Amino acid sequence: MTSPTPERSDASSILRTLGLTKRVVTRQGELTILSGVSLEVNPGESVAIIGASGSGKSTLLGLLAGLDRHSEGEIWLAGNSLNGLDEDQRAALRSRYVGFVFQSFQLLPALTARENVLLPMELLQLGDAEQEVDRLLLAVGLQQRGDHYPRQLSGGEQQRVAIARAFACQPQILFADEPTGNLDRRTGETIIELLFELNRRTHTTLVLVTHDTQLAARCQRRLQLVDGCLEPLP
Repeated sequence: MTSPTPERSDASSILRTLGLTKRVVTRQGELTILSGVSLEVNPGESVAIIGASGSGKSTLLGLLAGLDRHSEGEIWLAGNSLNGLDEDQRAALRSRYVGFVFQSFQLLPALTARENVLLPMELLQLGDAEQEVDRLLLAVGLQQRGDHYPRQLSGGEQQRVAIARAFACQPQILFADEPTGNLDRRTGETIIELLFELNRRTHTTLVLVTHDTQLAARCQRRLQLVDGCLEPLP
């Protein structure tokens, strides 16, 4: 059976939500994590979402990227509605439009740095993948470390590999979930400089969640999650 074509939005935004709500069932009853979140992000924009631990930042990011299902509301990613899509359809959209950088790096331990970056390009059968890997490893300063496995790399180097992998398929939007959370301050600052440099160079939209106010201040726009609601910050 042919998969249905995702509904498209005519909006020029790269990411848009309307009344986004997420509820989960706990032993104590139903818990609302996000309530009526409406958001619009323009192409090339950098947006920080901050909030206390447990405020729902990572939950929101997972919904925006199509990694999880929302309870109510609408999400449009690159003009495509995520409502009603099954996991395979959401995965197809992610592979086409989305890059993701996780706090815990999420590298495959059995693959070298080069192979970790190459994998998403091979899955999409992109041409000139080998040359693109060379360019990306050079961009993140790891051209001499491509044959090393994650266990042979420092935390900062692993995050550099993760960033190169995130940019491998030239995503239109990059989601970053506490990208410096497992790094010391100095290494974290280096990673942030790299992330924003690639953001400027490729014009990729950047949406990140963080508890680091200094990191958030680097973004063009800052939003805060409070009691499940999204509020603008000056």
